[in-house]
Amino acid sequence: MSSGEIWIAFYTILRREIRRFMRIWPQTLLPPAITMTLYFAIFGNLIGSRIGEMGGFSYMQFIVPGLIMMSVITNSYSNVASSFFSAKFQHSVQELLVSPTPNWVILLGYVLGGVARGLFVGAVVTVLSLFFTHMQLHNLLLTILIVFLTSVMFALGGFVNALFARNFDDVSIVPTFILTPLTYLGGVFYSISLLPDFWQGVSMLNPVLYMVNAFRYGILGVSDIDVTWALVIIAAFIIGLFYIGLSLLNRGRGIRN
Repeated sequence: MSSGEIWIAFYTILRREIRRFMRIWPQTLLPPAITMTLYFAIFGNLIGSRIGEMGGFSYMQFIVPGLIMMSVITNSYSNVASSFFSAKFQHSVQELLVSPTPNWVILLGYVLGGVARGLFVGAVVTVLSLFFTHMQLHNLLLTILIVFLTSVMFALGGFVNALFARNFDDVSIVPTFILTPLTYLGGVFYSISLLPDFWQGVSMLNPVLYMVNAFRYGILGVSDIDVTWALVIIAAFIIGLFYIGLSLLNRGRGIRN
């Protein structure tokens, strides 16, 4: 395929993915907005007023970056996992595989579709947070870079999940039993400096901790971890997941068997 044809194929997949989640916005965009509003109201206003400051900021200001990141992570992941598995289930993905479209273009199209949903939901949650607290921005470039790379990483994870999934229940196993615990234990609602030394060490094994804290640093200028390490870890995961996803797709894993 020529570069022009590759661009058309990529753009078509990406546009279809964006139109898909925008068409069913009451299922894809409204629920996370409502959920995060409840988090802001309950944890931020009701409980946060009793907790006081954390990291030199009000509790509401402290948790907002984590909640934004949590919405980006879950939506980027679930969009690709559900969309690609649905294409497998309906056998429509075979049309792409028999076309001359390179597999890496298919992978990028689905992944960036998930990124688009994750960033869109993240933007909605950010706007909603302004009704509850005052937000500042410490480093705009770092904030954008972290949220984009994190969205890419979890969109790739959703693609790999969809390749391995054999039924719709398999699509929900990873978010329920792995993604949700890692997110809640990733420093969204607390600083790991409050934990005993042993549990601080255990928390450092959680990759979500690095993403949440790096994003919090970009907004508030405070972090429990080294932001450079966060970027290295995210980049390593992206490279690894991209290689795994492309290798599985080239082998037809979960599609031809």
